[in-house]
Parts: sequence; structure tokens; C-alpha cells
Amino acid sequence: MRGPIGELRAFLDAALLDPVADQHDDPPEARTRRRVVVAITFVVGSAVLAWALRIPAGDPLFYTASLALAAVWGVGAIASGPLHFGRGHTRSGEREARPVVQSLALGALLLAIFLVAALVVARIPVLRDPVDELLDHARFGSLPVVLAITMLNGVVEEMYFRGALYSALPSHAVAITTVLYALTTIGSGIPLLVLAAAILGLVTALQRRVTGGILGPIITHVTWSTGMLLLLPPALELTR
Repeated sequence: MRGPIGELRAFLDAALLDPVADQHDDPPEARTRRRVVVAITFVVGSAVLAWALRIPAGDPLFYTASLALAAVWGVGAIASGPLHFGRGHTRSGEREARPVVQSLALGALLLAIFLVAALVVARIPVLRDPVDELLDHARFGSLPVVLAITMLNGVVEEMYFRGALYSALPSHAVAITTVLYALTTIGSGIPLLVLAAAILGLVTALQRRVTGGILGPIITHVTWSTGMLLLLPPALELTR
């Protein structure tokens, strides 16, 4: 019987390292179209994201910009070609299933790591202040609306980055999608947001490689992002 460390290692291997069999690949005739659509979507989406993140907290325009961003990622992903849900390993290893519980657990683990790190960040004003400004959108706006937009953007970002973009790349898709995902956040001017995007992007890209689809990355992303929105502000308050 495995101990806690062995269980954690087996879980991470199954979730992030050991690809399932029989994954879907684009036929050659579909790749050119997907790459063109993906390239256009990336340029437009990056510009809209930079605009949205620089809108002052409390400005209703933030909601419009966020929904416009979701539309760009979502429409671009769907227009690029077929997207697949993918399958993950079960704990027994005897069969494969939709990676729902596995992804929820991975998202919760990632959230816990970020919240612990936030306790350190909170003690460094130069790092904390930009994060506070970003969270002000939830503090001064409508939290239910911001939460819904956060969940929506988590879904469509994974549809695009770990779905359409990942499928469009001939090789090194994990590394390239991770770097490009992080680069889209540079326009925010928040270094910690770029770092968070790189970490989240790497985890979800590894999930995509393992499962062959977008369901696992979507669940992990939404679990992490909604948890950060709801739990990061009180975590930061603990150090005030």
C-alpha cells in the first residue's frame, strides 16, 4: 500500500506525465486553416486582454471588455476546427474516463500552493500592490458578475490555448502554448500575473498532452481561478 508521498507521486504521474492512448490528431488538410485562425485570434485576443486589464476598478467597461475577450477566444477556438474533451487515467489504471475528479483535485492542489505563496507576497508591498489593484475589480464591482466572467474566460481560454492553439502546433506544444499564454498577460504590467499564467499554462498544457483534450484543463483552470478570486482577498487580509 502506497504512503501519502507515493499517492501524490502516482497522482501527478497520471495527471501530468503519462499520456493516454488513442488521442485525436488533425488531418493534414485541416491544419492550415487551424493555424491561420489561431494566429489571428492570438493577436486580437492579446490586444483585448491588455485593454481589459488596464481598465480602472469599478468601471462598467471592464465587464464589456471581459466579455469581448471571452468572445474572441471562444469564437477563434470553435472556428479553428474540432475540439475534443479527452480522457484521463483512473486510479485503478485499468481503464480511462473523463478527467473530472482528477482535474478538480489538481486545481485544488494548485490553488493551495498559490494561496500559501500569497502569504509571502502580501509582506512585500511592491508585489502586493499590483495584485490588490487587480482584485479591486471584484471589491468595487459586482462579485457575482466578476465570478461568472472569470469562469467563462477560464473555459474559453482553455478552448483556445489548450485546444485550438495546442492542436495547431507541429511540435513542442507544451512549451510554446505555455510561453504564449504567459506573454498575453504582459500588457497587464503585473509581474506576478505573468508568473501565475506561466505556471497555470504549464500545468494545463501537460494535462492536455496527457488527456488529449480540453476538459481536464478547463476544470483545473476554473477551479483555480474561481478559488483565487474568492480566497485570495481574505488570504491577503491575514497579513495586514
